[in-house]
Amino acid sequence: MDKTLSGHKIGFVGLGNMGGPMARHLHDADAEIVVWNRSNAAAETAVAYGMKRAATLPELAREIGGGIICINLTMTDVVEKIVFGENGLITGLSPEALIIDLGTTGVPATKEFAKRISWVDSPVSGGQVGAEAASLTIMAGGTEEAFQRALPILQTLGKNVTHLGASGSGQVTKLANQLIVAQTIDAVAQALRLAELAGLDSALVRKALLGGFAESRILDLHGDRMVRRDFAPGGRSTLQLKDVRLICELAESLGFASPTLSNCRDQWETFVHEKGYGDLDHSGLFRLYEGA
Repeated sequence: MDKTLSGHKIGFVGLGNMGGPMARHLHDADAEIVVWNRSNAAAETAVAYGMKRAATLPELAREIGGGIICINLTMTDVVEKIVFGENGLITGLSPEALIIDLGTTGVPATKEFAKRISWVDSPVSGGQVGAEAASLTIMAGGTEEAFQRALPILQTLGKNVTHLGASGSGQVTKLANQLIVAQTIDAVAQALRLAELAGLDSALVRKALLGGFAESRILDLHGDRMVRRDFAPGGRSTLQLKDVRLICELAESLGFASPTLSNCRDQWETFVHEKGYGDLDHSGLFRLYEGA
């Protein structure tokens, strides 16, 4: 990787399946990375890789000063607590600092956060594979000035970076992405199970469909998981449900009614809560149609 971030000191909070690879890419681009993570193991791995660890969130904020802090967290309430809560980043945050939120966070909350501090919402698509390969699609919202500050970092993490507009625009776009993902997973699961019930080999059906108009990354990657019944988590179903709930929240706030979206939410609620499959990969929705 080109050493494009030499001289930058960047904070990174949240070193999970997505955040960990992102922090490594920024380090490999010659940035000085200061991390904080709730669990020790991921933080220790980052230190072993050559990054610096802050003991507390205010310490990380003070270390970064007027620079940039990236956060990659799963839930909106966690984002608010980490940034604005007691002993959160805000305690040591410089007025000149910029927060880049790389997770999927609620739209109303994002707009409120951006009123308080400099903020770029930059949710990503591409999953853990994209994070590892630095090939993520990144959807950014925020002022032009804030986006330009964030851009060198975003270009280090992804190959397709788009500024959609004002704060919250990135999150709206990510929820549009997740609406397509959630319903397409459901459609692929139904199609492959229907073929099996009709006596066909679902692997051959998937292969045939990949050459036609139904071809998609979900049919390719998640369809393969469904055929093999390999539902070890990449993207956990609990997080897919979280995103579907955020989509429905946004739709309701805009007066947008969709029976297919309502049904999609019901399917994911059933899968995660009634069936107890929240820790499976979201391709595991296939199990609903097996009667499992």
